[in-house]
Amino acid sequence: MNNTNYWAHVDLKKIPNIVVTPPGPQSKQWHDRCTKYFKGLSSQVKLFPVTFESGHGCVLKDVDGNEYIDFSSGIYVTTLGHCHPKVTEAVQKAAAQMMNIHDFTTPIKTKLVEKLAQILPGDLTGFQFYDSGTTAVEAGQRVMRAATKQHEMISCFNDYHGKTYGGVSLGHIRSKVYGPARMPGAHMVPRPDVYRPMWTKPDGTIDTDKYIEFYEEYLDKGTCGQVAGFVLEPIQGWGGSVMPPDDFFPKLRKLCDKHKILLMIDEVLTSMSRTGKWLCMEHWGVVPDIVTLGKGFGNGFPVTCVAVREPHKESFEAISASSSYGGNPMACAAALACIEAIEEEQLNERSAHLGEIALKRMLRMKAEHKIVGDVRAKGCLMGIELVKDKATKEPLDLAGKMVYQKAFAKGLAWIPAGHILRMSPPVVMEDEVLMKGLDMIDEAIGETEKELGY
Repeated sequence: MNNTNYWAHVDLKKIPNIVVTPPGPQSKQWHDRCTKYFKGLSSQVKLFPVTFESGHGCVLKDVDGNEYIDFSSGIYVTTLGHCHPKVTEAVQKAAAQMMNIHDFTTPIKTKLVEKLAQILPGDLTGFQFYDSGTTAVEAGQRVMRAATKQHEMISCFNDYHGKTYGGVSLGHIRSKVYGPARMPGAHMVPRPDVYRPMWTKPDGTIDTDKYIEFYEEYLDKGTCGQVAGFVLEPIQGWGGSVMPPDDFFPKLRKLCDKHKILLMIDEVLTSMSRTGKWLCMEHWGVVPDIVTLGKGFGNGFPVTCVAVREPHKESFEAISASSSYGGNPMACAAALACIEAIEEEQLNERSAHLGEIALKRMLRMKAEHKIVGDVRAKGCLMGIELVKDKATKEPLDLAGKMVYQKAFAKGLAWIPAGHILRMSPPVVMEDEVLMKGLDMIDEAIGETEKELGY
């Protein structure tokens, strides 16, 4: 696949191109003007306050003329690269025709729901659209309560489900702003982490059955017996690209069926080619009862979706499901164009390929560097875990910040997460560009090790 046809004005052989030490003077000037008023920045920006001007494909350009390889995709959003021509054209056409008609039917919305019913696994055939991931998660919870007539929710340690009160109650975020307690009926349990297992077999490998046995016990003794369902990320994004063992979700599906509770999977981050499938859950052959789609669903346009299985889709009628911006013509046009582009350009296969070659390169890093404890990749969702000692696995947060900043200065725009380095390059990236980005990370890790005395 040759993506340079899309981004003909970008010479990938000259990327990255750092002409002024970043953040440069123009970046600093714009950043200072903006942050006089704009507050609440992410750690990405606080650690490297560059001001971006444009983006095409896998390349970002700042106001000082520096060009970077994009390993963030706007925090897992621009899966098809910046300004994908098919998506751009679709949004422009829709914006010139009609912008919002609330939840009335439109031809473009009809085409989108028909397409979703075609590509999603199993009988996920009921849909409603929203404008943010956390709004979709809230709606998904309401659907579960309506479908089961129960109210309790079980989620997992270190999951992330958004920043509204209901989303925060399911996740790891702690803030006094949300009140002194989680929402009533919100429970959290551990989930399998292959690198940091809570329960292991005699041979030292993770024991997934012990997690399921604990869930059984918790359902009986830790809840009020009114559990609507489990809510999980298939792969933890904010938690550090943490992959589950392959037998976990099939076993959790059986547990949910046994207790007649629903399985809701938050695929806002992992869907639409990010891991090489339409849904990440397809890797394990599991169909959720409810699933949320987002981020790459519109490639940057704010559009998300709640999809439910056939027996539960009438529950939308009971929850006042519509929203002001959900399913507007521009949003539907962006989402449909993304799906069509993934099909036409075989981007699920492309994502899987990039993940395979990235993992091989990262395994070399693990073998060559003392502070690299673990590496993982599924499609274009990747992570590198930095530790003080490979035997103790003690996190090395300082190294995470140092590697992030050093690689960014070399021309890699990406994502920090404490001691875990997160990567989500666009799935349209060329192999050689991906390798360049990983080489920069490799160099930054080596420089960090020297400075820290390893």
